[in-house]
Amino acid sequence: MILTVTLNTALDITYRVRSLRPHSTHRVTDVTERPGGKGVNVARVLAALGHEVTVTGFAGGGTGRSVRDGLSGAPGVRDALVPVGGATRRTIAVVDERTGDTTQLNEPGPLITPAEWSAFQEAYGELLAAADAVALCGSLPPGVPVGAYAGLVRTARAAGVPVLLDTSGEPLRRAVAARPDIVKPNSDELAELTGAHEPLRATQDARRRGARAVVASLGRDGLLAVTAEGRWRAVPPARLHGNPTGAGDSAVAGLLSGLVEHLPWPDRLARATALSAATVLTPVAGEFDRRAYEDLLARVAVTAEATAA
Repeated sequence: MILTVTLNTALDITYRVRSLRPHSTHRVTDVTERPGGKGVNVARVLAALGHEVTVTGFAGGGTGRSVRDGLSGAPGVRDALVPVGGATRRTIAVVDERTGDTTQLNEPGPLITPAEWSAFQEAYGELLAAADAVALCGSLPPGVPVGAYAGLVRTARAAGVPVLLDTSGEPLRRAVAARPDIVKPNSDELAELTGAHEPLRATQDARRRGARAVVASLGRDGLLAVTAEGRWRAVPPARLHGNPTGAGDSAVAGLLSGLVEHLPWPDRLARATALSAATVLTPVAGEFDRRAYEDLLARVAVTAEATAA
């Protein structure tokens, strides 16, 4: 079983409009609602790849009930969310059909009490007993300590469970020092963590800060990985246009599935890159175009860098 942790779960709402214009009224051509948050998106992709997945985090209020109802209909995904008194947040994505651009509005999330945080930590420890790997994903809701992910990384390591971390800002800075097995920042998160804007230098610096492996998501330029075994670049065969929301989450699913399947790093990176690109072709996060994925997987270019990290 793969465990995904989404402390700040969400009800993802996607609006499609013909053309998004500031200071004007729009007619929405299509509305989609589904459970969201980075780890939930990762879980759906993992399940589509054939893995058994358990989702945990927090859920509360009417939106929390909608999230749980949506998870109950997701094949291969088990709901282990911890109930809280506050209402789960909503995220609003507005897709401009003319340009393909997406505008994202993210609510902050419910206030988590100390008792609710303690209940989650207890549940997390119990879930780790059956986990082959764990992904810690996304932002922290109000009330959760900024060092929360660092503690969850240490708990997973003590249980002998490999952990992938995908967050940003101060939670990322603190958790990297706890030595997660894989960290997957995007280029902006990497620059914020290290102060370096050159991807290779920044990725190497992030690894020196404690992560065993760092896989940087460079958008249309693919992935850059620095690991104990070496370093590689993975580049999609073509630049695809569409909705990039969730592309990074699909990359996490590719890396995590490759980890539990004991694939070599080049194969993990090819899978992650192909999944990320195939997600751009779908209207909502947590899905990928399977036919495009299978085509891209055979054509992703993975090249080794000359010098080992």
